[in-house]
Amino acid sequence: MSGTLPADSPETGDSVERDAAMSGAALRVDAGRPAVVEQDIILRAEGITKRFGALIVLRGVDVYLRRGEVLGLVGDNGSGKSTLVKILCGFQRPDSGRIFVDGKEVGFNSVPEARARGIETVYQDLALVSQLTVYQNLFLNRELTRFGRLRWLRNNAMRQLARQYLSDIKVDIPSVDALVETLSGGQRQAIALARATRQEAGVLLLDEPLAAMGAKESALVIELVKDLSHNHGVSMIIIDHNYTHLFELCDRLNVLQEGRITYDQRVAETSIEELTELMVAEYRRRVTVGERELKC
Repeated sequence: MSGTLPADSPETGDSVERDAAMSGAALRVDAGRPAVVEQDIILRAEGITKRFGALIVLRGVDVYLRRGEVLGLVGDNGSGKSTLVKILCGFQRPDSGRIFVDGKEVGFNSVPEARARGIETVYQDLALVSQLTVYQNLFLNRELTRFGRLRWLRNNAMRQLARQYLSDIKVDIPSVDALVETLSGGQRQAIALARATRQEAGVLLLDEPLAAMGAKESALVIELVKDLSHNHGVSMIIIDHNYTHLFELCDRLNVLQEGRITYDQRVAETSIEELTELMVAEYRRRVTVGERELKC
């Protein structure tokens, strides 16, 4: 399969042989494809490692994101996807490795530090306050005020700006005065994305943005993601287990297996069938290795 790094052979469970195969194959991820131009890259991580006690979660991950690109991150549960995202957004620190934003090396000690560099994360729980209105959520912790220390809220100004911004990114909701708890799942996800991008985020990290949504709600979020990337230049990394969603949303796919990126391919140059075959082959390899270890 083009763009694929070979997994270790079922005939051996030796980690040294596996690491050697992975290291040598990594040079062929982009074989036959145009070189990545550094000026096009908004976010790059090199050699990211992370362990929790004896458990090694990330084993030298290299990942990059172009400006305005939507990158899909695929992998089984426990493959390290969420840990990688938490490192990129400043929630956790890597044990080793480097992160670059706009070509400059950065070291995030907190989420606010990553946010100051234009990196926002939207998790499944969305972090919206259901009992507040749409406009209040859009300005949560960044309210417009007046009269200095009295801090009177400029509600009319926030309403007007909220309407304008939601119109700009084509988010259709009943009213900015509607309580978030009255909105559909797709509308809530749209508000969470709007709040992140309203803060001028250049990079969005999305964890399962279409989880538990119906077709109509998913279509709303998919159109918003496309508009933000194509028309507003927002770059995104999306974690999703639904391959149909990924092929609809993404420009490029990375597969994370056993703490490494083992597959890097443009969506236009692959297929759901190829991706499924890759994941099934890895599952079978793990089963074979597990059965061998039980016999030992």
